[in-house]
Amino acid sequence: MVHQLPVNEFLDKARQLPVIDVRSPGEYDHAHIPGAVSIPLFDNDERALVGTKYKNAGKDAAVLVGLSFVGPKLADFVKQSKKLNPQNKEVLVHCWRGGMRSGSFAWLLDTAGLTASTLVGGYKAYRNAVLDSFAQPLKLIILGGKTGSGKTDILKELARQGEQIIDLEGFANHKGSSYGAIGQQPQPATEQFENLLFQTLLTLDTSRRIWLEDESRNVGSCFIPMALWLQMRAAPVAFIDLPKAKRVNRLVAEYANIDHGLLIEATERIRKRLGGKVTKDALHALALHDYATVADLTLDYYDKAYLHGLSQRDSATIQTIETGEDNPEETAKRLIEWVESTGAGRSGVPVYPCL
Repeated sequence: MVHQLPVNEFLDKARQLPVIDVRSPGEYDHAHIPGAVSIPLFDNDERALVGTKYKNAGKDAAVLVGLSFVGPKLADFVKQSKKLNPQNKEVLVHCWRGGMRSGSFAWLLDTAGLTASTLVGGYKAYRNAVLDSFAQPLKLIILGGKTGSGKTDILKELARQGEQIIDLEGFANHKGSSYGAIGQQPQPATEQFENLLFQTLLTLDTSRRIWLEDESRNVGSCFIPMALWLQMRAAPVAFIDLPKAKRVNRLVAEYANIDHGLLIEATERIRKRLGGKVTKDALHALALHDYATVADLTLDYYDKAYLHGLSQRDSATIQTIETGEDNPEETAKRLIEWVESTGAGRSGVPVYPCL
C-alpha cells in the first residue's frame, strides 16, 4: 500500500531510507533533495512531449502518451529501486507536485513487493519548507577576516572542536573572490545551494550557536537566502586580524601550483577594480611565477573591499582578534574561549572586547 507523507515525516524517514526522484533528468540536475537518487519516469524529451499533449489534448491523451513511454521501462524501474534497499525493501518516492508520476511509480513498486511512500505536494512542497527554514531565528556567530586569513580552515577546526558550523563556501564550491572557483567543482544552482543549506540546518541544534564565514550576499554565482543573509548581517563578528605577510604566504601555498592560465584569467576579471598599473604589475609577476607579489598586490584591493563591507555593520557587534600566527587550531580555541566568556551569539547579549 502506498503511503503519503507530509514533508517533515518524509524527511525524517529519509535519514534512513533511500529517496527516489522520478522527475526528468533536467529537473533533477538543476536541483534535488540532497542524497536523492534519480530514476526518471520520463527523459527530458518525453516529459516535454507529455506536457505538450496535456496542454493541447487534455489529461487522458497525455496519460496514453506517457504510458507508451513508460511501458518498456517498468521492469528496470523495479530492478533499480530494489537495489537501493534490498533488505527491507522500503523506499521513498517524489515527483514535482506529488501527483501522477510519483503515485504511479509508487504503485508499481508496491505491486512488485516494495513498500513505497510518496511526498505530499512533491518537490514543490519540499522547496517551500526549504525557503521557510531560513526565517527561523538562529544563534549565529560570523567568522570574519581579510582574504588569506584562513577562515575556512578555522571554521573546520571549530567543527573538530565541537562547534556547529555552516560551510557556505563548501556548498557553493567557491571561495568568494575572482580566484574562488579555481580548483573547485562546478557551482550548483542557487536552488541546490539552498537545498544543501537546509539539509545542514536539519542536522543542527538551532538552540545552540552556529558559526559561518563572513560572506557577500553571493558566493560566486550562488546567492545566500535573504532571510539568512539578514540574520548574518545582524550577528556578532569575530574578526581575525592576521598580518598581511602571513596571509600572502597562505595564498602562495594555496594557489602556486594551480593552472597558470586560470590565475591570469582571474586577475584580468578584476582589472577595472585593481586599476591598469596594478593589473599590469600583477600579470608581470605571474609571468615570473612571483606569486607572493601577485598576492600582495591583489590583497590591497581585497582588503579595502572587505573593510568597506565590515564598516557597514554595527561596530558594537565586531570583535577584533589579533593573531600573529597562521594556526587555525589555536585560533579556534581562542574563539571558543572568547565566545564562552562574552556570551556572543546569545539573543540580546552584547559583545564585549576581551582578546
